[in-house]
Amino acid sequence: MNTKHAEIRAAQRGIPPMIDQLLDLYGQEQHDGRGNVVVYMNKRSIRCMQRDLGCRPVSRLAEWFNAYKVKTTDGRTITVGHRTQRVWRK
Repeated sequence: MNTKHAEIRAAQRGIPPMIDQLLDLYGQEQHDGRGNVVVYMNKRSIRCMQRDLGCRPVSRLAEWFNAYKVKTTDGRTITVGHRTQRVWRK
């Protein structure tokens, strides 16, 4: 379930709904320290997608691998965007 803000941001930033679903299925989750969860793609996520979907379809989606989403702990998406910096893990 997305908030209205998340839907507007996805449209503004050109992130298709399919990428939102792939983030839910294959994305790596990390707590942001503010009570929310950041979901993003990493190498492990991409390898799992290639195993399940095949290399060719996944390579066509490569331009959206820098997408991320911020969710609340109950699963609502707050916002989506494109990563410009690396996600630092603790």
